[in-house]
Order: sequence, then structure tokens, then C-alpha cells
Amino acid sequence: MKYIIVGLGNFGASLAEKLTSQGNEVIGIDTSMTKVDLYKEKISHTICMDTTDEFTVSGLPLKDTDVVIIAIGEDQGSNVMSTALFKNFEVKRLISRAINPLHEKVLQAIGVDEIVHPEEETAERWAKKLCLKNVVDSFELSDDFSIIEANVTAKYVGKTIKEVGFRNNFNLLVLTTIKKSEVKSKVGKTTTESKVQGVVTPDYVLQDSDILVLYGSNKDLQTFLNQKNN
Repeated sequence: MKYIIVGLGNFGASLAEKLTSQGNEVIGIDTSMTKVDLYKEKISHTICMDTTDEFTVSGLPLKDTDVVIIAIGEDQGSNVMSTALFKNFEVKRLISRAINPLHEKVLQAIGVDEIVHPEEETAERWAKKLCLKNVVDSFELSDDFSIIEANVTAKYVGKTIKEVGFRNNFNLLVLTTIKKSEVKSKVGKTTTESKVQGVVTPDYVLQDSDILVLYGSNKDLQTFLNQKNN
């Protein structure tokens, strides 16, 4: 896949390095030439430019890019302006970093697809979410093994855990499932609640709304998640 990451601070640079190491094409952008030079050997491409300038941004390969991530942290003004500019160019998927609740509301108003909170989320988790299909969240136990939350794909809806054969066919363990439901508060506000279903049995029938909690090697998880949905 192809990514553009704007802002090569700790989070942006780490995410760009990890995505590059996993075989993706990454364009890392920063206004600091020092940072651009620092990461030029670790990221597919690095560019020193101002992403609040419409003419400059228009020269980027936006139509060929799968995901744009605005990782600017210190300068909220540049973050918002860059986010709005990429949104105006109608990129395929736009993710931006929020510094505080007010900043997050502004990004939501702009219409970003997702919001990053680097203080709470690591670059490792985001790299996994971006590279593996249907991943909701992940927890890295070591360099080789992880626990992930993944949506049930259409091909497995209506099948039991045993029929899918997670252990025999994919060498993975289903630790549990999570169901999400819409709940209305007393004041009428709707929120989404997640409820862990406990230990699943081999006869449990998977539903479209289920989230699987899977344990296994990163290689086996990637093989399972990258299957075609048919």
C-alpha cells in the first residue's frame, strides 16, 4: 500500500519506519530538513515541504495514495490547515492526530476518517491496524506474537468456530468475542457499548456484528486477515 505521513516527530517517524519495513511505500513529509535527512534511509521517500500550501500539496501523488496521515503534533494550526487541505483534495482515507478535545472536535468537523491519539496509542498498534484488513485493535506481546481484535468477515458469518477451524486451518486461538451495541442514555444521547462474551465454545455461531479476539503469531494473523472475502 501507499502512504503519505505528514510530520516526522516521534509518532509520525516511528509509524513511517514501521510501515516501510513491512513493505509499504511511504512518503514522509516534514518542514524540517534536519528530520528529512535523518529518516531518508529509513523511510521509502522523504520530502521537506509545507503541507499548508495548496500548490505544493497538489504536486503529491494523491490519487495513487491509499492513506494520508497528518501526524503534526506541536503546531495545531498547521495540523488543522493541512488536514483541511488534504480533505479538499478528496484523498481516499484521511487520518489526523488530535492534541486535545477541542482539536478533536475541529478534526471531526473537517470530516477525517479516523483520529489518532499518540499519547494513548502506539505506532506499532497503528501500523498493524493500517496493514492488516479488518483489524479493530491490537496488543503486541512480543516481536512475533500478538492479540488482535478483528471484525468477522462475511464469509464466516453463520459458521461455528469449529467449522471455520481457526486452530487447525490457521494456527490461531479465539480467546473470546465482543459484541457492540447502541445504547441510549437518559438524555437521549446514543453511545456504543462493547460487551465481552466470555470464553467461546466450538459451537458458537459467528454473527456479522461480532468482533473476534485472536491470539497467534503475526505471520499467521496476517495470513488469516489477508484472505479474500469470498
